[in-house]
Amino acid sequence: MKRILCYGDSNTYGTPPLETLGQDRRFDPDTRWTGILRNELGAGFEVIEEGLPGRTTCHPDPLEGAFMDGLAVLPAILKSHNPLDLVILMLGTNDLKHRFSLTGFDIGSGMRNLCQCVAEYAPSAQTLMVCPPPAFEAGCLAEMFTGAALRAETMPRWYAHFAADAGAGFFDAGRIIACDQLDGVHFSAVTHGVLGRAMAAEIRTVRL
Repeated sequence: MKRILCYGDSNTYGTPPLETLGQDRRFDPDTRWTGILRNELGAGFEVIEEGLPGRTTCHPDPLEGAFMDGLAVLPAILKSHNPLDLVILMLGTNDLKHRFSLTGFDIGSGMRNLCQCVAEYAPSAQTLMVCPPPAFEAGCLAEMFTGAALRAETMPRWYAHFAADAGAGFFDAGRIIACDQLDGVHFSAVTHGVLGRAMAAEIRTVRL
């Protein structure tokens, strides 16, 4: 049995595009991209979901809590799920919030730190760094993500650079999917399906 950990934010958790703030909804397991991935890979694979809405690469959130720091909690999550064959890291969207004012270089550096953490605490696992599609100002999240699209422009380049630097695989999700027009951040059900199938195809090329 090959074990895959999917570590991410609300788009791994399965939050639908939001019409208003404060909505607490989640796509069902077979609609989320992680569920699509599980069904596509079939027998012989276990897909573990570890998505938290608001999670950043490595930054405590001054408004939503210190536990949003993805690097701080990753060692415990890795140790609790070992042994692992593959860790998929898809974070960075929340780093684009205006309150952090980070560049694509900064966010890519945070992802490199996560890759190094995987190497230390789950040494048997390969790592796949996924660059999320760029967030943009829309709907109820527009002010929270002011300037996100501009800051996101260099993310794929720096993710690819730091993935290579860390010896991890790289996948640019923005080449096949986009965030929903409703809130500029989350994925539609159709988009989850596209991503899940693409990730399954990508994993089939990896020798686990």
